[in-house]
Amino acid sequence: MSNRQVEVKGYKAYVCRQGDSFDLLAAQAYGTETMAHVIAQDNPDYIDVLLFDGGETIRLPLVETVETPDTLPPWRR
Repeated sequence: MSNRQVEVKGYKAYVCRQGDSFDLLAAQAYGTETMAHVIAQDNPDYIDVLLFDGGETIRLPLVETVETPDTLPPWRR
């Protein structure tokens, strides 16, 4: 559960590098790994991938608002 909504404004193609993960990509794209599920949901063919081999093209959602989970401590929101 989160206290903000995510509004997807579009998508950007991204070619994964060896060792990329949804968490890492979310941290780089949105500044927080808590948004990894947004990327994973838009890339169902790779939902079971923990670490990318490199060369896979995925869709990175361009979001308007970044989610902040309610379970996150106040000093990390």
